[in-house]
Amino acid sequence: MTAWKLPLIVAAITVPIVAAFAVGSMIGVGGSGLGLAVAALVTATIVVIAARQRPRGPIESAPAEDARRHVLLVSTLAVEDPGAVAEISRAAELGAVPGDVDVLVLAPARIRFLDRWASDVEPAREAAQRNLVATVAALAKAGVEAEARVGDEDVVQAVEDQLQTYPATDVVLVSRAEGEADEEASAELSERLAAGFHHVVLG
Repeated sequence: MTAWKLPLIVAAITVPIVAAFAVGSMIGVGGSGLGLAVAALVTATIVVIAARQRPRGPIESAPAEDARRHVLLVSTLAVEDPGAVAEISRAAELGAVPGDVDVLVLAPARIRFLDRWASDVEPAREAAQRNLVATVAALAKAGVEAEARVGDEDVVQAVEDQLQTYPATDVVLVSRAEGEADEEASAELSERLAAGFHHVVLG
């Protein structure tokens, strides 16, 4: 957990409760009653969030049916630049012989804040599909054939879901330099993946 998150979590827990006691006293509703109600709501929220946290055990791939390398390429952006494709190919050791490596490109569907509240995931899925089309086309130009899938908005969860059926020998995460969430995902994947892991950061 990054250093700034703990004070933020503490503030998110304590501020609403203190504010409820103060507001209840000012408007004459009964500060203790309102404060206890808010405290109960905050506690219930914490319990729900904690229950939804995934276990941090090792992430293993499905068993392979052949001796080929199987590379899961997780891209959080559209990769179109030939130099970026070459960098990814080197990191993933994709090779020059078509068919010697099986490649699956996975794009997390990054849902925007308002879309999440409106339960509207279609814009995020469409954006992820556009990223996939561009990335797969750029790989094809470089002689790398790949399949494509859209995954969960959480990078680690998307990888974990995909590896239940995909026999990855290597996982490659491609992201931008300024993505803090992607850095956290990279650290967790590096720790938990049984397969080989590489993180390619594009400037």
